[in-house]
Amino acid sequence: MQRMLWCLCILLLSQVLPAQPELEKLFQTQLIMAENGSSVQFPEGKFYLSNTLWLDGKKNITLRGAGQGKTVLSFINQKQGAEGIKVTNAQNIVIEQLTVEDAKGDLIKTQQVKGLVLRDITAQWTGKPKPTNGSYALYPVQCSQVRIERCTAIGASDAGIYVGQSDSVWVTDCVAKWNVAGIEIENTTNAWVWKNKAFDNTGGILVFDLPDLPIKRGGHVKVYDNLITRNNFRNFAPPGNIVGKVPPGTGVMILATNDVEVYNNKIWENKTASTAIVSYYIAETPIKDKDYNPYPSQIYIHDNLYSMGKRMPTWKSKLGFIFWWKFGKRVPHILYDGIQNPDWVDTDGELKQGYEICIQNNENGTFANIRADKLGLFKGKISKDRKPYDCKL
Repeated sequence: MQRMLWCLCILLLSQVLPAQPELEKLFQTQLIMAENGSSVQFPEGKFYLSNTLWLDGKKNITLRGAGQGKTVLSFINQKQGAEGIKVTNAQNIVIEQLTVEDAKGDLIKTQQVKGLVLRDITAQWTGKPKPTNGSYALYPVQCSQVRIERCTAIGASDAGIYVGQSDSVWVTDCVAKWNVAGIEIENTTNAWVWKNKAFDNTGGILVFDLPDLPIKRGGHVKVYDNLITRNNFRNFAPPGNIVGKVPPGTGVMILATNDVEVYNNKIWENKTASTAIVSYYIAETPIKDKDYNPYPSQIYIHDNLYSMGKRMPTWKSKLGFIFWWKFGKRVPHILYDGIQNPDWVDTDGELKQGYEICIQNNENGTFANIRADKLGLFKGKISKDRKPYDCKL
């Protein structure tokens, strides 16, 4: 009797949904034929897809599943393309209520999209985190008016939630775990990152400006009301990737960007660098981009809550080992590399107005300027004097 019911269920399902190859063709056809202002509905179920689903040149389109964990698009057997879902040259696109898994490259990539909402999405690589996982789970690049909300990103070999070379961005109520970088804002302007949970990554939240990109300078970034904890996971980035230099145990890292405010966060149990403010020189990588500015400026770290007690920095990276060598088990929570643009320094050796690094009112927020003036050789004398940085932006 039970076997008869099971066979009947299989028969009914086969009548409702076409075979997987036919269904994949149907999905892509829907994206190609979708009229501006329409919606594409993905049904409930787990679907194994062999090609990237690509939406190009559309306006006012919604791609909607039946819910996270209910509609699952798996690319574990992908044969063509690198991305799971790719959206290009579009306006006002919503992707929501689904799970995307195991693409060869990025799980959801959007490029040159004006008006983008990624909402209620799980984007993940299943199995143990490894270097062969794709770089980014959610990856808007060269986009504007971006909202990423209530999403979960797992297993990216670069960043779980990455926003690059974009403008006007919200990232809120998201979870990033078991990535190299949980959330990364790179060469992006006007970004708000709040009420997220970044834990069990190598680094929790990164705000970077990097060279050799079409958009050179980001900034005007606020990171607040986040839980950034236990980001002590091993760094599994492929060789040559800049995030491969992020030491396990990094809570927040601000690298070579300007006008960043980090406040009202709980930054707990990140064992190497709870908050690091650094120039690009800390990476000890040659800079070939003549238009690139490698120094951080106008950084304001205030009113954050740091954990108490001893922390043992990692020995599995050069920075981590140096921190252990210099500080032992009492690494200060807020670390500044002290590498400054000579043109930004006044006659008293202080940063001029408009280029300040300001640090105030952080509970348990111990501080050190590690004086890495010799291109990361750490020959300068470490300073724990906060007075030069007691300012407000």
